[in-house]
Amino acid sequence: MIDLTGPSNFKKKEEERNSSPNIIILGVGNLLLSDEGVGVHVANELMKMDLSPEVSVVEGGTDGFSLLNIITEADRLIIIDAVKGDAPPGSIYRFDIGEVQNSPFGFKTSVHQIGILEVLDLSNLIGKTPHTTVIGIEPKCLEMGMELSPEIKAKIPRIIELILDELKREAKHHLSP
Repeated sequence: MIDLTGPSNFKKKEEERNSSPNIIILGVGNLLLSDEGVGVHVANELMKMDLSPEVSVVEGGTDGFSLLNIITEADRLIIIDAVKGDAPPGSIYRFDIGEVQNSPFGFKTSVHQIGILEVLDLSNLIGKTPHTTVIGIEPKCLEMGMELSPEIKAKIPRIIELILDELKREAKHHLSP
């Protein structure tokens, strides 16, 4: 988020950002396919919270390649998405990006768009891949609909808690010598 309330405030935000890592929380998924949109729903909830100035929350939807600039600007990236594995609906996964890329199950933002993994691979090719963690949730319903299933909606507070834990770990890591 860019703060345009005044030049001194903008300069302060920029100075804070220069002394701290640029952390981006990226919620991806398709809002039209029920639980596939969980990442976007979580991002919308995070946008209501008062997070540190170095943290930006982005609703990535199914933007595919257009997310490349956002990803390459990050020092630290936390992606939230639906992840289809073999666990019961509502199961929560946490992976560092290397683990996800080697996992046997799919991880795409949409069947019609390029997946977030392909965008991360491209950022790696140009040498600008941030330290990336994926927090995923096993979907229950992937049919047309804009509402999350009750089981998945109930997990949003836990997902946010995990994201805040990641931010605390990052702050602790950044402060330690």
